Amino acid sequence: MQFIIRWLATPVVWLVPGIAVLGTTESWIAVAITGLALSLIDMSIKPLLQLLSLPITCLTFGIFYLVVNTAMLYLAAWLSNGMFNVGFYISSFGSAFFASIVISIVSAIMNSIVADN
Repeated sequence: MQFIIRWLATPVVWLVPGIAVLGTTESWIAVAITGLALSLIDMSIKPLLQLLSLPITCLTFGIFYLVVNTAMLYLAAWLSNGMFNVGFYISSFGSAFFASIVISIVSAIMNSIVADN
């Protein structure tokens, strides 16, 4: 379920200033492919990075977790641009950081709405 929620929360990044949608096809396809890449990365690589960054995350009271999310967003954009020639162009670290905050908030809201009781 997390996979689908993350995939549905990714199009919100489209609204963040400093992030542009790339690709020769429809822009919603680029967002869907990047969302798919981000969801797959979050399922596979992110848990390992969270484990490795646990000491720093504890020292910063969880703020470093947002840096890990930002790195995953950069990786998803790089993968979707490299493999499919569609995806996002991230102009700065600040834009990616803000986008990771927005994705986290939207995912949390969607998880609370869809949560199994």
